[in-house]
Amino acid sequence: MNQDVVIVGGGIVGCAIADRLARAGVAVCLVERDVLGGAATAASMGHLVVLDDDPAELTLSSYSCALWRELAPLLPDNADYRTTGTLWIARDAAEMAEAERKRTRLAAAGVNGELLTAQQLAACEPALAPNLAGGLRVAADAVVYPPVVAAWLARRAVAAGARLRCGVAVSAIGDGEVVLDDGSRLRARHIVVANGCSVPELLSGAPVRRRKGHLLITTRLQPQVRHQLVELGYVQSAHGEASESVAFNVQPRPTGQLLLGSTREFDAPAGSVTPRLIARLVERAVEFLPGLAGRTALRAWTGFRPTTPDHRPLIGPWPLRAGVWLAGGHEGLGVTTALGTAELLAAQLLDLPLPFDAAPYAPGRFTSAVASHVH
Repeated sequence: MNQDVVIVGGGIVGCAIADRLARAGVAVCLVERDVLGGAATAASMGHLVVLDDDPAELTLSSYSCALWRELAPLLPDNADYRTTGTLWIARDAAEMAEAERKRTRLAAAGVNGELLTAQQLAACEPALAPNLAGGLRVAADAVVYPPVVAAWLARRAVAAGARLRCGVAVSAIGDGEVVLDDGSRLRARHIVVANGCSVPELLSGAPVRRRKGHLLITTRLQPQVRHQLVELGYVQSAHGEASESVAFNVQPRPTGQLLLGSTREFDAPAGSVTPRLIARLVERAVEFLPGLAGRTALRAWTGFRPTTPDHRPLIGPWPLRAGVWLAGGHEGLGVTTALGTAELLAAQLLDLPLPFDAAPYAPGRFTSAVASHVH
């Protein structure tokens, strides 16, 4: 059977694209080699956060977070969508100055932020360490449970006419078709590759690199936290090129547990938990939440973020293969930007008005480097 679009990858980005296109009347087939919402989607924190260290990132994340707020009333209860807000925490005067700059950048994009003094921060989150300088509260940020949302988006796509193939992998992309590992083929006018860290398996030279991360969840009855808590040094850690980095990022769960992040590690050979990095993660968290000391961890796990050389995702046509599109390389923002990615890709594929300039995310920005790699 032919279809207009085959989407490779049933993580939250692929499912969002399938939903968007199917509801536009496009004949879609979504192919996932394992389970919907697995891999990076299942391993993530699910923080829906506006980030502003790069203008393109600010545009995509603020647009997408607005779409999440529109979608929230439709989501099932077990999606755990909650508007927790984000507290960006400053340790000293220099970081408070950065908090003010962040507030200004967010305001320019229509996102409200409130500067907090040390006293206001302590009143807002009493469990935080007493020696902090203050922070920035972004009240509209939220959290969600990504695997549930991915599956829900896929079901909505199917209800709109999409086909779904799970448990079978795409082994190759041909001219106007994908080849599955069971030997079958799916013909399509357009092929969207949205399989995260596995993009280079299908598109040789695609500039996507795996970056491993650790997360940990506590038992209940930990220090009580209401907001997502993130240190202001998080972005520098996340977008740095160090082989290893750790930054404070804590999320309250509806169960009363705390989800602790996060680490970043290039070129890790395996997905197993590294005790040394878990120890660093916990030590960093205790610096900000002293009440965590001596508490019990329930479980730790890892996942792999797909990153690009400039830390911006690849959203648009793949210039080396006609009819092939990319939606990948979102690093730690795949959940946050899934809905915005789907809108931007759909607008390009269907020749609709763009919601914003697509150029900063165009896969073609790496064409020369990719072409030299391929040839």
